[in-house]
Amino acid sequence: MIKEIVKDISFLKEPSVLATPDDLYILDDLIDTLKSKIKTCVGMAANMIGYKKTILVYVNEKEEIDYMINPVIIKKSDQYETEEGCLSLDGKRKTIRYDKIKVEYYNRNFQKRLKTFTGFQAEIIEHEIDHFSGIII
Repeated sequence: MIKEIVKDISFLKEPSVLATPDDLYILDDLIDTLKSKIKTCVGMAANMIGYKKTILVYVNEKEEIDYMINPVIIKKSDQYETEEGCLSLDGKRKTIRYDKIKVEYYNRNFQKRLKTFTGFQAEIIEHEIDHFSGIII
C-alpha cells in the first residue's frame, strides 16, 4: 500500500527497533511507496512512512528496487562530504558519507547477508540507515 511520507521531525528523530517476520508487510508498503516516488527518490526507510522498524528499500545498481531488513554497517572507508535531499525534508543539506561500506542485513526469509557497496549506492544506504538512529541530514 502506498503510504504518505512523514515530515514530522520529532517522529523521525525517534530511534527504530529491529524488524521481525511479523513486520514484512512494512517491506511491501515501502516498495509500493518507493515505486510511487521513483522519479524523485532512490531510497526510503520505514520511519519515513510511519513505521519505527529497521527496514529500508533502495534503487540498486541495476535500477531495480532492492531492500534490507535490520541492516548494520560493519565497515566503512574513504570519507567525503556531499549534499543530500530527503523526501521528509525541504532542500538539501551537507553531510559526511563513505565511498565504500560493508553491510550485514537480512533478506525476506531472515537469512543473514553481507554485501559491499560503493559510490552512490553506499551513499543511499548510509542515508537510510541513519534514519534508523533518528539522524536526519
